[in-house]
Amino acid sequence: MIAASEHRIERLPILVLFPHNRCNCRCVMCDIWRIRQVREISRQDLEPHLFSLRALKVKWIVFSGGEPLMHSDLASLSRLLRAEGIHLTLLTAGLSLERHAATVIDAVDDLIVSIDGPPDVHDQVRGVAGACRQLARGIASVRSLRPNVPIHGRCTVQKRNCRSLRSTVLTSRDLALNSISFLAADVTSSAFNRAESWPPERQDEIALNNDDADALEREIEALILEHEENISSGFIVEGPDKLRRIARHFRARVEQALPPAPRCNAPWVSAVIEADGTVRPCFFHNPVGNIRERSLFDIVNGDNAVSFRQNLDVANNPTCRNCVCSLFLPRTEVA
Repeated sequence: MIAASEHRIERLPILVLFPHNRCNCRCVMCDIWRIRQVREISRQDLEPHLFSLRALKVKWIVFSGGEPLMHSDLASLSRLLRAEGIHLTLLTAGLSLERHAATVIDAVDDLIVSIDGPPDVHDQVRGVAGACRQLARGIASVRSLRPNVPIHGRCTVQKRNCRSLRSTVLTSRDLALNSISFLAADVTSSAFNRAESWPPERQDEIALNNDDADALEREIEALILEHEENISSGFIVEGPDKLRRIARHFRARVEQALPPAPRCNAPWVSAVIEADGTVRPCFFHNPVGNIRERSLFDIVNGDNAVSFRQNLDVANNPTCRNCVCSLFLPRTEVA
């Protein structure tokens, strides 16, 4: 076993921050919208941790959640972090993007918007009538104020849209997005406001059955064949191998087997801070501390976090093998 000292973190280039815990969507694959008690990370909450951000050399913060645009003063939070020279990305469902466009163009460097299919499918997945139309208006408003701001799309693949990947790409083009990426829906973890992992019958509402898995495999092969230019240009972020891995992830569940773990070093290069201050090594693993009790630097280098990394076998860990959202940064990018 590698010594614990080898698992201390000197550089943490990426930090995912949940400014707000609630959401204005009612997505079928997420329970965050069920939250009633509002929790936020305020400027005052983060100010004591600026020395940690500097010491850990944080380069990039992603505002996630929850819906960050529901935060009571996202602009103030953003100013604090941008003063540290940190790149800020907004991850949003986009329902209130039109209303907050002026704030967004000053608050963040780029955006990632959720797009889960052509308009009718997207609205069904998001649980909001006209959600795609609201997203389109929001994107147009942001671009009218800052035409060159990068806006990327992210599609969560699941039962309702597994036959619509190609039309999702076309919709992303219609929305004037800079790119579109795909990932499988998570149905097994306790993330996304699940007190515990979903029971099998709830998982079945989102995950694919055998017919769905067959359809997804055909859809991915058609996507690779028909959108070679979009893949080679990077408009579709994933190459053929990564797209096929999404299908293999769902196929493994149909066959009642764990899929191979993706290549990932997220717990060594990133951390997640939730709206109540909870710190996790990634979205899906257990907490290692809370910023309302200790500094971020002390948390990620504390006994709990170091022991977790020291004992984590990504290739064989069940949580890692079920992961749908892996992160890998080469050492050259961390140094």
